[in-house]
Amino acid sequence: MREFRQVDVFSDAALRGNPVAVVHGAEGLDDEQLAAFARWTNLSETTFLLTPTAQGAAGGADYRLRIFTPGGELPFAGHPTLGSAHAWLEAGGSPAAPGVVVQECGAGLVAVRHEAGSPLAFRAPPLLRSGAPTADELAAALRALRVGPDAVLETAWIDNGPGWLGVLLADPGAVLALEPDWSAFGELKIGVAGIQPDPGPDGPHVEVRAFCPQYGVPEDPVTGSLNAGLGLWLGGRRLPRRYMAAQGTVLQRAGRVHVSVEDADVWVGGATRTTIRGTLAL
Repeated sequence: MREFRQVDVFSDAALRGNPVAVVHGAEGLDDEQLAAFARWTNLSETTFLLTPTAQGAAGGADYRLRIFTPGGELPFAGHPTLGSAHAWLEAGGSPAAPGVVVQECGAGLVAVRHEAGSPLAFRAPPLLRSGAPTADELAAALRALRVGPDAVLETAWIDNGPGWLGVLLADPGAVLALEPDWSAFGELKIGVAGIQPDPGPDGPHVEVRAFCPQYGVPEDPVTGSLNAGLGLWLGGRRLPRRYMAAQGTVLQRAGRVHVSVEDADVWVGGATRTTIRGTLAL
């Protein structure tokens, strides 16, 4: 029997964020068991907490995390990072460095700020791929989104592991109106953003949607990795250095992602809460 939690991430409102299934003490489970359980939960991500590798421990890792979608394993993902850190801390985990949890995952070591009175926030990992897409890649993305080239303000690869191609549209309304052609995606994972021209003092600055049908989840409700890539791409340029993103609106979620550009680092944070707690038998 293993301890299990399901954590809702990126929303202050109950059941309005993105859930992640977290399995504690996952040593002894083989890859097929991990993948089968992720398929069974049918959530966008399921994670497994393990002891760090020798290399990870030498770098200061508090735990190792493996992240699975229903379609396969990811080197990094954002809301699973925050939800798993929340679960690890709630279960009695104590970070070696005060105020910072260090996670080892396929993308390397990821720092998660753990400060009293503030939501958890992870430091965005570096991009594995950046720059403009090719003409063929852009044309494929436009077909998948069912939009013309005149609707797009800017595009860039913002891949920090999952493979995101970022597409900036004119405004939040254009983002919310999208009705993608799922059959046209191929291997593309597309993150779309529309900047709010007048967000007001408390409103979100940008509306975000994440399309990734290859992972078994056509539209991800609220996506930390995508928002991390968007922060590196747009933060301090088209967006303020501190801003809030809304995501999940079309899916009746209320995701709120807080992004902060601090010198060379981008931090991505949001609310976390445990909604299910129990034991798991595999």
